[in-house]
Amino acid sequence: MLPESEHVSSVFENPETGFLALQDSSSPKLFIDSSTISPFYSLTLASKVVSATHLSAHLLDAPVSGGVKGAQNGTLTFMLGSPKELVAHITPILSYMGAKVMWCGPPSSGLSAKLANNYILAALNVATCEAMNMGLRLGLDAHKLAEVINASTGASWCSRVNNPVRGVSPGAPAEREYEGGFGVRLMRKDLKLALEAAGSVDAKTVLGREVEKVYDSVAGDKELGGKDFSVVYKWLGGDV
Repeated sequence: MLPESEHVSSVFENPETGFLALQDSSSPKLFIDSSTISPFYSLTLASKVVSATHLSAHLLDAPVSGGVKGAQNGTLTFMLGSPKELVAHITPILSYMGAKVMWCGPPSSGLSAKLANNYILAALNVATCEAMNMGLRLGLDAHKLAEVINASTGASWCSRVNNPVRGVSPGAPAEREYEGGFGVRLMRKDLKLALEAAGSVDAKTVLGREVEKVYDSVAGDKELGGKDFSVVYKWLGGDV
């Protein structure tokens, strides 16, 4: 599980150390990549791996959802892009690390599903941060506001588990000055990949470009750019 396509490329395509450069490789191999990268690059790389007959290998995409807490608790959801005949073999392997393995279709399908999910996550985080900031400035108690949202139609993972206001979600990055968690720059990267994928298939997006501007600004902030993406709340002026 690596940050970007260039890192995955180095692992496989480096002419000296990459997996594709392996020479003495008689036993079949199964590579499972849980990075969130371009589905188009992943599909191209999967084809190269399958075509490398000396490897006798498959490369599958299995990005995850669930965040740091999900990884720590073994409750991640894996979104699997794989030939159907391999799903029964792969599922027990991934189940050691997660609670749910969802087959999304052939190679690159898991990444397509992950990018669609993270497009929503990026927008929901900004909306949650804006709403909490608005509510507190209007005089509402943070716990009461979160309780109302989480019992109503505005509820999401961002409001329940990763609430951006300190003291609302036990264990959330907001409790640690937004350290740890899912970094702003990773969220920006995933959103950009989602927008690129949408553009490639002429899928109209309205919110994405405005949300992208927020993450560009926060990621470029010297104080906030290395923190969890819920730090958008602080960038908006929350807790002033």
